[in-house]
Amino acid sequence: MPTQAAFLRFQYINAIFCGMTAKSKTKSYFTVEFDRENDGRWIAEIPKLPGVMAYGPTKQEALQKVYAIALRTLADGIEQGSTPHQVIQLFDYGMARR
Repeated sequence: MPTQAAFLRFQYINAIFCGMTAKSKTKSYFTVEFDRENDGRWIAEIPKLPGVMAYGPTKQEALQKVYAIALRTLADGIEQGSTPHQVIQLFDYGMARR
């Protein structure tokens, strides 16, 4: 059984992908599409992020894996100098007071 901390981390990641942060109540930033293979495996894909797809024995496991791949893909893009608008919206920043 997952721990409370693991559940909360998953809920936070789910909030990022669904745009349900405290800052905004907008529709999904990235839509996850599901399909089921003939052998019973689930595949999850995020069409707005080319190549981001993952298989899992259950729909939930495929979802968790595709979230991880999407976050790695977004992080790599940021390190390369490309920050998608959806990522910029997640952060609020300001100047420190002196």
